[in-house]
Amino acid sequence: MLPVSFGLPAAVALVLGGAVACLAGYRWFRIVLAIYGFIAGAMLASSILSSGNSAGLLMAAFVGGMLGAGLLFFAYFVGIALVGAGLGVFIALTAWGRFSPVDPPWVLVLLFAALGTLTALVLQRYVIVVSTAFGGAWTIIIGALTLMGNGRAAEAASDAWILYPTAAMKGEIWVPIAWVVLGLVGTGVQLSTSSRKR
Repeated sequence: MLPVSFGLPAAVALVLGGAVACLAGYRWFRIVLAIYGFIAGAMLASSILSSGNSAGLLMAAFVGGMLGAGLLFFAYFVGIALVGAGLGVFIALTAWGRFSPVDPPWVLVLLFAALGTLTALVLQRYVIVVSTAFGGAWTIIIGALTLMGNGRAAEAASDAWILYPTAAMKGEIWVPIAWVVLGLVGTGVQLSTSSRKR
């Protein structure tokens, strides 16, 4: 978890990275993978250290971010498979959470991850467009709300474990609506500006 003093730069990075992912995720997929790899690596590395050591947290976040960015940038097909698996798990958790307060069985989550991976590899263009548009839209929303002083968004921007849509902003009905609208706009922009051939 990043200290509060890093909240503003993290929020700006989330908005900018989210905009690139949302509007140009297919065209710049390797760059988007590097951005999200950096964010994930920085968040995970900084969550390991104590929040009292700011210099150590910054160094851990930078090193972890660079490792994550490099890993996803050079692992293109692995990145596509991870995107598909992530989408499958997200769909399973979201659908199950609508009807049950407990977590779904691990077999169901694993099945949806496998189906998401296969779908992503078969329908690469569309999976990349939709996942980057909606992932970028959520990243923009978290970053923008943090910049506007929303405490729950600031917590989501600094905590590696709640950067996904169903954990933060509960009770804010307009947030998922804004997320869907922005994700659909990003999908439309990407489908209209990207060629069918990579």
